[in-house]
Amino acid sequence: MPEENNSIEIKDVRFSYDVSDETSGKAPRLALDGISVSIEKGSYTAILGSNGSGKSTLAKIIDILEVPDSGKVVIFGKDTANDDLFWEIREHCCCVFQNPDNQIVGTMIEEDVAFGPENLGIPNPELRERVDQALKDVGLYEFRHKETMALSGGQKQKLAIAGALAMKPDILILDEATAMLDPSSRDDFLTLVEKMRVEKGLTLITITHDMTEALRCDKLIIVHKGKVALEGTPEEIFLSEDLWKYGLKRPVKFNFAFEIAKLTGSTLTKEDLKSNETLVASLIKMLTKPGLKEPGNVIVDRKKPDENDIIMSVKGLSYTYGGSDTKAIDDINLDIRRGEVLGIVGESGCGKTTLISHMNAIIRPVEGDVIIHTKDGDLSCRNKKDTMKIRQNVGLVFQYPEYQLFEETVYKDIAYGLKKMNVGKDEQKAMIMEAASKVGLTERELGSSPFELSGGQKRRAAMAGVLVMRPGILVLDEPASGLDPKGRQEMFAIIKSLRDSGTTIILVSHNMDEAAVNCDRICLIDNGKIKAVGTPAELFVKKKADELKVQLPRITRFSAVLRTELEEIYPDIKFAGNYFNPEKEAKVIVSAVCKAGGGNA
Repeated sequence: MPEENNSIEIKDVRFSYDVSDETSGKAPRLALDGISVSIEKGSYTAILGSNGSGKSTLAKIIDILEVPDSGKVVIFGKDTANDDLFWEIREHCCCVFQNPDNQIVGTMIEEDVAFGPENLGIPNPELRERVDQALKDVGLYEFRHKETMALSGGQKQKLAIAGALAMKPDILILDEATAMLDPSSRDDFLTLVEKMRVEKGLTLITITHDMTEALRCDKLIIVHKGKVALEGTPEEIFLSEDLWKYGLKRPVKFNFAFEIAKLTGSTLTKEDLKSNETLVASLIKMLTKPGLKEPGNVIVDRKKPDENDIIMSVKGLSYTYGGSDTKAIDDINLDIRRGEVLGIVGESGCGKTTLISHMNAIIRPVEGDVIIHTKDGDLSCRNKKDTMKIRQNVGLVFQYPEYQLFEETVYKDIAYGLKKMNVGKDEQKAMIMEAASKVGLTERELGSSPFELSGGQKRRAAMAGVLVMRPGILVLDEPASGLDPKGRQEMFAIIKSLRDSGTTIILVSHNMDEAAVNCDRICLIDNGKIKAVGTPAELFVKKKADELKVQLPRITRFSAVLRTELEEIYPDIKFAGNYFNPEKEAKVIVSAVCKAGGGNA
C-alpha cells in the first residue's frame, strides 16, 4: 500500500443521512458502510456504481463537504479530523457536480469563475490570468461578460468546470461533470483535465456512468451499497460477469466484442481488452477460425412511421432572448411524424431546449409557429386560447426532473394536473395507476415523498405526471442523463413501450449511441439552425458525418475498423447494413463472414 503522504486513504468510513432523533422520527439512511479506499497521488481513478450506491457521498467525504460518522480520512498525510487542517485540505481539492445550477454563485460569467480564487485571497494580475485561462480552457472566454443565467445547461456545466480549474487544485473530483456536455465538448474537456493531470501532477477522480469514459482511467472502483464491491484495472473490471448485479454494463465496444465471442464460441481475456488494436486482432482470430455458424434472425426492424401522417409542424420558428443580438433558433422548419421517435441532437447551446420549449407554448412563438394536428383540428402555439389543449396534447419533461416535483407524495404530484382539470377521484386513481404502471413506479413509491426518491425514480415520477394527461406527444430533454447503465436501459425500454403504444416521442440527447439505437429519425441543430434531418443510417455514415461535423456513435467507429480488416481478408464480403445495437451489429458481422466463406477452412 502507498505511504499515507502520497495517497488518499479512506479507512472503515461509515456515514448516514437523516440521522434519527425524537423530533424528526426519521430513520438514518446508511450511505457508506465501512468503506475503505486507497487512491494514489497523481492517479486517474473512476468510481462507478448504481444510483444511490454511495459514490457522491464518498466524493463529499474526500472534499470534507461531509464528515464521517466513524472511520478515518487522510488526504496526502493530512487527517481531515484535524480542524486546523480544514481550509488547507479544501484549498487543494475541488468538486464539480452534475447539476451546474447548484454551483453557480455569480451573476456574470467571469465573476463566477473568480469567486473561488478571490476567496483564497489570490491578488491581481494572477486572479485575472487564472479566470481568463480557465474560461479559454472550457471554451467560454468569448462569453465572459454574459450573464450566467443566459447559458444553456451544457454551457453552465462548462462554467462550473472553469470555476474549479481557476482554483488550481491538487485533487479534482468530477461527479458526473460531463453528463450534460455534447460529445465534442466532453472529449475536449477530458483531454484538458488529463493533460493537466500529467503536467501538474493532478490527482483525478471521476464519478461517472459512462463506461467508455471509465476506460480512460488507470483504476476503477465499484461501490455497491456503501462498500467497495470490485477494484482493479478497466480490463479486469470489464471482464467481470458481475457488472449487471451492480447496475453497470460494459462499454459498447466490449458488448459488441463479447457478442462476437459468444456467436463464434470464443472467449476474451483482459489482454484482449487492453486497446482497440488488441481487441480487433482478437476478433479477427475469432472470425477466421474454422467451424463458424451463421446466426439466425440477423435483422429485426420495427415498422416505420407514415411520413405523410404529421402530428406537429414547426414553421419558420425563430427566437431571440432579451439582451442578446443572436437568435437562439433561426427559421426552424420541421415536421414530426405521428408515432415516431425523433431525436434532436447538437452541441451545448445550439438551441435544442429553446426549440422544445416552444412545442407546448412554455415559450410562445414570436416569429413563426408550432402547429399541433389533432383529430379535433389544429392548435397554434401562438394562440393563447389553445394553450390548455396544447399542454394536454404535448407533455414536456425537462432534464432535471426534481424541478417538476413539489407535492407531499408522488401520488399527489401525478394527480396535480388532473385536479386542475376537475377529473373525478375515481377516474383520477385509474389514470394515475395507469401512468405509474407505464413508467414502472410501485405503490410504495407512489406513497413516498418525491424528494426521497433516487434520480431514476424522480425521472419516472416526473414522466408519470406528464403521461397521466395522456398526451399524444411526449417531449423528453435528456431523459437518461445521470442514470446508471441499468437505469438508462430501463428508461429507454419505457420510451420504446410508449412509442409502440402510439405515443410520439421527441428526444433531446447528447448520447449519439443511444440516439442512433432508439430514434427513427434524427434532427441535427447547429447554431440555432437545422443542419440535417434523416434516419440514423443516413446520418451516421462516415462521409455524411464528416460533412456534417458530427461525431459517429462509438459502435460505428469501432466496427468500421473491424470491417476494414475483414474486407482485406475477404475481398467479396458484403455486410447487411450498419447497425447501432451491439448485438445486431455482431450478428451482421458474423453472418457476412460466413457468407463470404469464412469458417470453412
